[in-house]
Amino acid sequence: MDITWLSEVGLDTKTGMDYTGGSDKYLSAIKRYRGSYEKNRIKISEYLKNKDYESYMITVHALKSNSRMIGAMRLGEAFEELEMAARSDCIEVIDAKTQPTLEMYDELIKKLSPIDELGDVRAADEISADVAKDTADKLLVALDDFDDELSKELAKKLSGYPFRITQKEKLKEAIAYIEDFMYDEAIDVIREIYSAIE
Repeated sequence: MDITWLSEVGLDTKTGMDYTGGSDKYLSAIKRYRGSYEKNRIKISEYLKNKDYESYMITVHALKSNSRMIGAMRLGEAFEELEMAARSDCIEVIDAKTQPTLEMYDELIKKLSPIDELGDVRAADEISADVAKDTADKLLVALDDFDDELSKELAKKLSGYPFRITQKEKLKEAIAYIEDFMYDEAIDVIREIYSAIE
C-alpha cells in the first residue's frame, strides 16, 4: 500500500512504521488517531475551562505519545511541552501554547483526511477491543492456573491489539515474565494495561 503521501503531509513514516510494525498497522493507527480527534478537542477545551489541569495533563500526554506513534514528531514535541507545563503548574505556558498546538493538530487532521477513503484498514493479526478484552481475561485465568503454553499463546494474540507505545512495552515485559515463569508479575502487568483497551 502506497504511504508516500504521508511523508508529504509531514509525517516521519519510518518512525511511524517502526512504532506500529508495518504499513497496515501504521495506517490503522492513523485512522484511530483521526477518529479520536473530536473527542480530544472537546476534552481539552472542557479541562481548560474548568481549570482541571490534572486531566488536561493526562490528555496531552496521550496525544504526545500517539502523535509520535504515527510519526508526527513536531506535534508530539508541542504536546510534550504542554504536558511539562501542566506537570509544573506553568499556567502561563498552557495559556500561551495550547491554541497554537491545537491549530497544528487541526491542520494535521485535515491533511490526513484521505485516510478515510481506505475503508477498514487492519493488519492480518490485529484484533478488536472486544477480542482483546476477552483474550486478556483468558490470559489472566491461564496465568493464575500456571498454564505456560496457553499463556504464551494468549499473550501473542493480545499483542495484535493496537496498544499505545507505553502499553506495548508493558506487554513485552509481561511476555518476558511468562518466559521466566514469573506469573504473578505477568498478572500485575496485564491488569495494568487492561484499562488501555478501549
